Amino acid sequence: MKVQRLHSWKLTAAKAIEVQRRLQKKIVLRGTLDNVGLVAGADVSFLRDDPIGFAAVVVLTFPQLELVEIATASGPLEFPYIPGLLTFREGPLLVKAFRKIRSVPDVVLFDGHGIAHPRRFGLACHMGLVLDLPAIGCAKTILVGDYKQPGKQKGSYAALHHGYFTLGRVLRTRRSVKPIFVSPGHKISVPLATSFSLTCSPNHRIPEPTRLAHKTVNDFRKRTYS
Repeated sequence: MKVQRLHSWKLTAAKAIEVQRRLQKKIVLRGTLDNVGLVAGADVSFLRDDPIGFAAVVVLTFPQLELVEIATASGPLEFPYIPGLLTFREGPLLVKAFRKIRSVPDVVLFDGHGIAHPRRFGLACHMGLVLDLPAIGCAKTILVGDYKQPGKQKGSYAALHHGYFTLGRVLRTRRSVKPIFVSPGHKISVPLATSFSLTCSPNHRIPEPTRLAHKTVNDFRKRTYS
């Protein structure tokens, strides 16, 4: 599939922050997900001190969540590990993997954050713009914001907010299991990102697209090193 080149990936940390602030103004926090037939999940795996990284993209049917396509990529990690700027470390690998995908998904879920980010421009925002697709961040841990614990029932959620601004929702995808942190990336609203992520989580804590992408990329990394 086609991927837009919005900037160079070879930047200093200061220049990367400038790019985030410039591109953040292009994020759209509204949209619909009518007639979704394909959903993608994406994840990156690397060891903190290892110079090589790995990426995987999986495409599933929706709402059946049956596997259609897998693409993987690996390569050098040329940007340092800096919290808040991880897209510049992971983005080039994700771009390589997405370029191998033959089908075009209707929405993409990322193992990371959307606007729930210090500059409201996390991985799902950045890659949503690069792909020009609706994108959702589904993270396992919080990066920024405050919240109260949601109820224990599956589908319960609480607002994730920063001051008076709602960044996303803390969503319980399984009864009495730790929630996930859902935030819109691009071309989608907070409520729709939440409901879609829940629909993609029939059996596990992590939505199936990102769960399968996580498993795929870790298996790929282990096979490479074995």
